Amino acid sequence: MTTFNSTLLQIAVAVGIGLIIWLVASFLIRQVVKRVLAGTQLTKRRLFRWAAPALRAIDTERRAQRAKTIGSLLNSVVIVVITTIVIIYVLKALGVDIAPLLTSVGILGVAIGFGAQQLIRDFLAGIFITLEDQYGIGDVISTGAGEVVGTVESVGLRITRVRGEDGAIWYLRNGEILRVGNRSQGTYVPPGESGPAVGDEPAPPGPDQQGQHAAE
Repeated sequence: MTTFNSTLLQIAVAVGIGLIIWLVASFLIRQVVKRVLAGTQLTKRRLFRWAAPALRAIDTERRAQRAKTIGSLLNSVVIVVITTIVIIYVLKALGVDIAPLLTSVGILGVAIGFGAQQLIRDFLAGIFITLEDQYGIGDVISTGAGEVVGTVESVGLRITRVRGEDGAIWYLRNGEILRVGNRSQGTYVPPGESGPAVGDEPAPPGPDQQGQHAAE
């Protein structure tokens, strides 16, 4: 009876500590998400107050999706880690030999990793795209050699959805986007609208222009 009570106590302590850690981690994650949603304090400066409404309208949806992605990712990592540790301590309290179990889980993880390499690659690429803010909702991007040019409508961990210039919706796997140009972040100028380069000499006048000068 004493051993049974001791086992229950150990299980309760492990679960209780895991629950407390999860609550604390969830609170911290919510604070991080709020900070991401709040964005920079640039529009609070007097110099940029005039542009605050426009900047908020453009950036709110983008920052909201970024915050949601980061929060979801952090929550998933925390839940998996805490659950795994709690299960290990519960099994130890029940007297289960966890060494063979950990070996089997490791082998299974390696097998799943080999079978889902592309999926893992897509998720990792989506994480870095989000954290590095390579592009977001509303940005006009061009992938590869201009294969897809359009406006970003959604950025997920696995898929980026882009509306092409012809109205077609493209679903791009993040792991397959090797090169991407963001026309909204830079100073992109369409080829037909580019002015003469600095230092270029003006073209000589044509025959019509020469005749007009002679008449004057």
